[in-house]
Amino acid sequence: MTHFKKIIAVVLLIPALALLCMGPSMGVSRFENVVAMSALLAEVDSGTVLFEFNMRRRHPADELTKIMTLLLAVTAIENGEANSTDTVVMTESAWLDLNSSSAAGSNPINPGEEMTLIDLMYSAYVGNISEACNMIAEYLSGSVDAFVERMNIRARDMGCDDTHFVNTHGQHNENQYTTARDLFIIFREAMSSPLFVEISSTYRYTTGETRSSEPRRLTSANSLLNQNGKYYYRHCIAGIPSNTYEGRLSFVGMAESDGLSLISVILGSDEIMNEDESYDLRNLTETRRLFEWGYANFGIRSIISSTELVARVPVAHGAGADFVNLRPESSIELLLDNEIPIEEFVRTIRIYSDENDEPLVAPIEAGDVLGEVTISRNGFEYDTILLVANTSIELHRFEYIRMQVAEALSTPMARNVIIALVILVAAYIALVIRYNVIRSKRLSAIKKAKDKLIEERQTQTSKDEFD
Repeated sequence: MTHFKKIIAVVLLIPALALLCMGPSMGVSRFENVVAMSALLAEVDSGTVLFEFNMRRRHPADELTKIMTLLLAVTAIENGEANSTDTVVMTESAWLDLNSSSAAGSNPINPGEEMTLIDLMYSAYVGNISEACNMIAEYLSGSVDAFVERMNIRARDMGCDDTHFVNTHGQHNENQYTTARDLFIIFREAMSSPLFVEISSTYRYTTGETRSSEPRRLTSANSLLNQNGKYYYRHCIAGIPSNTYEGRLSFVGMAESDGLSLISVILGSDEIMNEDESYDLRNLTETRRLFEWGYANFGIRSIISSTELVARVPVAHGAGADFVNLRPESSIELLLDNEIPIEEFVRTIRIYSDENDEPLVAPIEAGDVLGEVTISRNGFEYDTILLVANTSIELHRFEYIRMQVAEALSTPMARNVIIALVILVAAYIALVIRYNVIRSKRLSAIKKAKDKLIEERQTQTSKDEFD
């Protein structure tokens, strides 16, 4: 199922805008004249309600009860409390609260008959076999009453305050009720389980044979899955109908198209006779009409992608690069009216280095946070996403050395050391100069004395030669 495989970078930001989504400012045509006592259409991932009519009105849960029954069975298997291949024996007590057998035309499960748990789950949900629900309940909880208590606890834990169960199978009871809103919550939770999806999306199923019965060939009453039937809707992937005198015709189902997953709930619809004396089941036709309206008017739209390069920032002292490109750290996708132009969404970009009046200096690592972008429309801010460097930029080596030296010389201690060195060098130079001056004078005096001695010797020699 595609909606459960979406990356988490996807952000759906308007779960509370149910009425806005249908208002004139959004440009969406209103869904008109729903044939039901209550109805709801909502997007799965965000929970955004696209249409609702009496969604909190209590209604007989009837056969839609089996959603919760199957959900608890699936949960037990996923938690390791049971195995789908476990063998379950039909008991006399599993028949006690049943007014009748299974769905019309089916093969009842008799006391003493053994079936696998998975066959029972398909029998309960696809085949609408009531005693299969009680068999599941007794096997997992020890008794039907204990299982029903688990059903009610699970409903309360999910926030379904207007739902109450007294049996597992949905044969009518005035104390067993629910609402369109609660059914959306329950079915949405159930559809997060792959095993529930597998069973709920099955139109035909054949059980294994038992000692007292040939294989049971089950056909779902969800005709939206029947490719050869008049109610077939190609985007419907799962669902369950209900048809009782008290609750009339109801349906809960899910559809997927172009990455948009919708759940529809129709409660208390009816059937209508056509001119050819055939009947239309309007729980199915209204479900299909709701889905078609939803897909015609809404879609998941990409507002900004994590792969987009949305800004270019100058970089000083980079090796082979004078700038770095910035991209959003994550994407924003919104459930929107299809008529809203993407151009109406404004991007306000903030670069941190610009605000500090300091140039962006290498080195920079890919993924470094360097700014942010705020997405807004008509003055409403949807979200702010961090902007990160798309690539790494190394610092130029010469610039690195120069920067290291400049940084070292910028400290007070370094300045004091330099001044001391300058003074020492100046003193040394002064001493050298003084030494050279004194030495020069001494050498000059020695030379004069030497010249005088030579002159005196020459004068004495000349006088001796004359004598």
